Amino acid sequence: MGVSHTYLTKVEVQHLLGVTTFGMWRLTRKYDKFPKPDERPYSPFNRGRQESEEAWDATKVYSWAARTVEFAHRGAVLLRPAPENPASGRWLGYRDTLRGPALDWHTDIGVIRLVHCDDSKTATDVASAIASNGNKDGVTTVCALYGDMGFGGPALVAADTAHPGIEYEAGWDDVAAYVGQAMPWWPDLLRLPHLIRKWKPGAQAAVVEVPPNDNERILRRAAANEVFDVTSRVAATDMANSIRNNRIDNTNHEIGIFCKEGYGDTPNQVVSGAVPDTSHHPLPCDGDREALQAGWRRLALHTHPDAVAALEVAVGREPDLLPFGAVTEIPVQQGTISDRWTHRLTMCDPTAAHAVLAQDTKPEAFFIDPLTDMPVLRTPDAGGKQVWRFYAPLSLPAGGAELASVVLHHTLWVLTSDGHVHPAPCTPAEHLWWGDGWGDRPSEAAAVVHQLLDDLGATVDLHKHWDAPKGLTALFNEDHKQGAELTRASLLHARMTPPRKR
Repeated sequence: MGVSHTYLTKVEVQHLLGVTTFGMWRLTRKYDKFPKPDERPYSPFNRGRQESEEAWDATKVYSWAARTVEFAHRGAVLLRPAPENPASGRWLGYRDTLRGPALDWHTDIGVIRLVHCDDSKTATDVASAIASNGNKDGVTTVCALYGDMGFGGPALVAADTAHPGIEYEAGWDDVAAYVGQAMPWWPDLLRLPHLIRKWKPGAQAAVVEVPPNDNERILRRAAANEVFDVTSRVAATDMANSIRNNRIDNTNHEIGIFCKEGYGDTPNQVVSGAVPDTSHHPLPCDGDREALQAGWRRLALHTHPDAVAALEVAVGREPDLLPFGAVTEIPVQQGTISDRWTHRLTMCDPTAAHAVLAQDTKPEAFFIDPLTDMPVLRTPDAGGKQVWRFYAPLSLPAGGAELASVVLHHTLWVLTSDGHVHPAPCTPAEHLWWGDGWGDRPSEAAAVVHQLLDDLGATVDLHKHWDAPKGLTALFNEDHKQGAELTRASLLHARMTPPRKR
């Protein structure tokens, strides 16, 4: 979240500051720091053309006024000079607002309402609602969380009920000085309405179980589903535990940042309203990797909806545990190298892997590559043209064969010495390409070919693909035509030959 910006016309600036047209003219000459008009904002009702009238950033004008003696009484309330020795505020309890529960304090400058929400325009929306309903509680200003850390505590956005449409940044320490005590703050995952409503001054931080997110719920549901084998359920549990551990660790880290002691000798006036329950933390996770991979492999072959949902989580969270490489899409074309490969595919019923691979497409048929077990589907693309969509394998079946050549057709294709055609293996986070990358170089393709030249069955590793042989990288950096074939001899020669300096 940040401060939402509004603009004022010249007449509106005059009304805000209580000056005449001449007084407005005088401001620009008397005060060097008086805000200048901004670039004229665009109006959606004016076909994108700029407004004809000059406009001032309302936050700049309102903040400037608060720090200028002549206009301080018309400026932002929390930026005005503070009264000397303000009396300690009085806690008034919570109030429910359209943006969640807020805590009220009666202070020397009126009631300050703090809304524990960091959504955009929270301060303006709450202050506007108060003003339009008659402001029966006497609220002077509404503060909301900025979502960042300031020098004296969590950063705040404020909107005064006198001008609810103008937001500005406020200091937590300034508000705390009016309140007269440390104020509560809740970490994001524990910013729960019932906890905020229960808080009272002097209360100890509530010890609360961090609620699960959707991904954890999905994995727990899969782990409890007895239709899956034990290995799959263990894999789902392991990832769910990892998510829970991360959420607790992140919450503790957030508390450490926002509730730290402060800078220098002045402690921050902030206390955490809640802390995570760590009685069972950390939960066991990061088990035997081979066993986890076996569990996810079985889930990928299942047809239960819980397997699909769990696999979608795993693809986004830890794709290296899955038996699939990068998602690849190529056009359906007769007489191409890919056409030779697709003749090998076996039609099948869709599995969880097919469902996740399909994403938002509308597949016409499902297949599996019998040599690599990779799921494949045929589907229309966004333009209605048919494409093959598949996961690249992580490795190829070798069987004593070696790489015979590489064909470039929308991706890399490997021809083996025993007559097979395969999409080149690729890790989930990378992609294989060639040609001039406008400064980037196709080192991923070079790294894959470099490894397959030595071992056709190698499980490719692209963590340091930029260290691929420079000669191979230079070869793939050339603008080869679709369907170009690079023989084993040419690949070996390029690998051992440093590129010429231009």
